[in-house]
Amino acid sequence: MRRRNMSEKLWNSNYLKIWTGNFLLNFSFTLIVPLLPLYLSETFGAGNDTIGMALAGYTLMALVIRPFSGYIVDNYPRKTVLIVCNFLFFLLFFGYIVAGSLTMFTIFRTLHGAPFGSTTVAASTVAIDVLPSSRRTEGIGYYGLSNNLATALGPVLAVYLLQALDGNFQTLFWISTAFSFAGLILDSTISLPSREFRPDKQVISLDRFFLLKGWREALSMICFSFSYGVISTYVAIYGKEELGITGGTGIFFTLFAVGLILSRLTGARALRENRVTYNASLGTVAAACGYLIFAALHNPVGYYASAFIIGLGNGHMYPAFQNMFINLAENNQRGTANSSILTAWDAGVGLGVLSGGMFSEHFGYHSAFWAAFIVNAAGMVWYFLHVRGHFERNKLR
Repeated sequence: MRRRNMSEKLWNSNYLKIWTGNFLLNFSFTLIVPLLPLYLSETFGAGNDTIGMALAGYTLMALVIRPFSGYIVDNYPRKTVLIVCNFLFFLLFFGYIVAGSLTMFTIFRTLHGAPFGSTTVAASTVAIDVLPSSRRTEGIGYYGLSNNLATALGPVLAVYLLQALDGNFQTLFWISTAFSFAGLILDSTISLPSREFRPDKQVISLDRFFLLKGWREALSMICFSFSYGVISTYVAIYGKEELGITGGTGIFFTLFAVGLILSRLTGARALRENRVTYNASLGTVAAACGYLIFAALHNPVGYYASAFIIGLGNGHMYPAFQNMFINLAENNQRGTANSSILTAWDAGVGLGVLSGGMFSEHFGYHSAFWAAFIVNAAGMVWYFLHVRGHFERNKLR
């Protein structure tokens, strides 16, 4: 039985397409994220609290749209939903290029969150559809690597590109737009079995928009992403202003990417054997240690070591939690399960970006980073007390 299951092709052509398309989607997004605080500060003279509010709108818009996206993906043709949302995501990149004021930039940035939120839900659900059922848990783990690689490699390239372009942010926006268009074209070539266009006639309930059985998992995820929102947004400007690291942000995200890749490779076997909580436990502890090092050591050693350790933690933690949501949901709730974990992630990131801006503006960067660690540690404790056992008792697969 094991040999037959392992013989089913994991990396089929449609899975490769949606994997690569999702990488390009997230890469085009993360290529500009860590440099936007610098852009807003240098171009519009915005302070840290203003930067936090301007950037949080994107995540909050994605947070609002994702529960509805899950419902739509579960009830309408998934490829159509994917292409339409992806096209809108590509189109709104032009807003950054034409925005001539902080207000216009904030409007375009906020609007951009809607198609990003809906596209990521549609893409992750399509990925599950094209995976062989016997290798779905493993495939979900590898699919998450496309997110993590983009999240890690995008900022690395962005830092080096900005230096090569002599600080020309407009060219960087054009490059992001091009990567987004490439992802749209690739997604349009995916072949999916036809699904009947038949909206759910059942009474609309909250569980059709958010997986209620996963609220414990969601609360932990909010804590973890809060920390990531603080660190990822302010790591570049913190390194430049307090540590004198101008070109080292690229190294930070490179080490973060190495940690992610290593954790994916070492964690694949556990996911293949359905030891989901093992990976989740390992990841939550490692990430908490990484945030502690970042907050406690105000020097290049702490700066770089924390990047690798946080990468290790997130690489183990996120795919494990995604499998938890999927395994708690019925088959007709895959879109809802995906939108639920992404909604939780967005909620935490948005709160992290906003809170990090206010903390760093009024109390300094160190207070923001200690807050990131404390919230992350709280999520870890909540996981061990309330999430791990709940999942093992209630998982459907």
